Amino acid sequence: MNPRALGVAIAVATLVADQAIKAAVLLRLPEGPSTALAPFLNLTLRWNQGVSFSLFTQDSASGKATLLALTLAATALLAWWLSRARSYLVATGLGAIIGGALGNAADRATHGAVVDFLDLHAFGKHFFVFNLADAAINVGVALLLIDLIFGVHHSDEKKRPISQNGRG
Repeated sequence: MNPRALGVAIAVATLVADQAIKAAVLLRLPEGPSTALAPFLNLTLRWNQGVSFSLFTQDSASGKATLLALTLAATALLAWWLSRARSYLVATGLGAIIGGALGNAADRATHGAVVDFLDLHAFGKHFFVFNLADAAINVGVALLLIDLIFGVHHSDEKKRPISQNGRG
């Protein structure tokens, strides 16, 4: 499988898993009290009308449409980048980001807000409530940063010194 096909497969798998889990959460998890999963993690249904960490919350129809349009435009740019990817690490990261972005975009289109349900907390402080799509986006960004820092990058034109006998 080439890197681009892997990236597409990861995007589709992420989108499908995200939407299936969110559908199960909406069917089974009532709004209101949290259910403890671990000492640091609760299930808590929240509706996020903004972007990451509820920034730029939008209540109006035009604001929600703008967030959806920006998400889809960014996803199109990431898909273009994926179409040019030659590295499995980059393709995996882009696939995770695209799948997560499309999962959250699907929520905005169908519910007007993103379904968040994982409440991370420690020492009495609740940090944020997120979902599988958000986690996939963060993992994807981390993979792209790893590639940026540690990946092998080739320039299009390698310049080799020419030896004195005229051979490269």
